[in-house]
Amino acid sequence: MERQQQVAPLYKTSKLRFLRKTLIGSIHSVTAIAALVAMFKRFSVDEHVSTSSKVKSSQQRSIRSKVLEQYPDLESYAEMFMPKKAPMVVAKCHNHIQIVLHEGEPLFFNQRDGPFMPTLKLLHKMPHVMKQVRADKGAIPFVLSGANVMCPGLTSAGGDMPEPLEAGTPVAIMAEGKEHAMAIGILSMSTDDIRNKNKGVAIEMVHFLGDDLWTCSHID
Repeated sequence: MERQQQVAPLYKTSKLRFLRKTLIGSIHSVTAIAALVAMFKRFSVDEHVSTSSKVKSSQQRSIRSKVLEQYPDLESYAEMFMPKKAPMVVAKCHNHIQIVLHEGEPLFFNQRDGPFMPTLKLLHKMPHVMKQVRADKGAIPFVLSGANVMCPGLTSAGGDMPEPLEAGTPVAIMAEGKEHAMAIGILSMSTDDIRNKNKGVAIEMVHFLGDDLWTCSHID
């Protein structure tokens, strides 16, 4: 009995620490995504880019490795946009956001230690390197205004989630009846949960056609 009384407070303390860590992680994730979409909606090189410079070779190898680990289908094309022997330039922006450049063209971006995501322009050149989901026609105008994707937009007859994906997975958001991705976002719940719950936010928006990252073709 005494042993149980000693263990109980420790269990409660550990549980509270776990819950607090989970909550803080969730809040950070939501805040990070919000910072990305807010900046890209009104992206300006003069306003948002603090520095743009060549990175050390060790950092270049690290970025290249992380990108190819996330998108293994890019391996055969890597020398085209991330050549090993050419210096890599990274633009550092507010809120710990960085954009990887090749000859001034934005290719990938991430925040802090978050996943790297391709720009839509790169994704349109290599559409199958990223996991895809499809939103129905009714969701298209909302997505193109920067809104999050709700569950019914993916579970309706015009929507599609072809493979099981976990929460936190970056995805290309396709549009019903269209060939190219209209946006990039991060799943806020697994595809199984999206189907089962069928309500709430399914994808947190990050980057969409017509935002100012889309219109930015070059960063010095």
